[in-house]
Amino acid sequence: MMKVKELRKKKEKELEKLLEDKRKKLQETRFRLASGRVKNVKEARNLRLEISRILTILKEKSYEK
Repeated sequence: MMKVKELRKKKEKELEKLLEDKRKKLQETRFRLASGRVKNVKEARNLRLEISRILTILKEKSYEK
């Protein structure tokens, strides 16, 4: 899991790419959860938290402009 300080250092394009990757991974994790093939059930929660952090930082950056 990335820390907020690390995320703030990234550029907007990097954050958007990271957000897209995390959303895809969350979708795959949800699919695996539904089929019962996931051992770490907290993985989906952690991904949602990371997505919300990225979205928050993107919003902050948009206010700075």
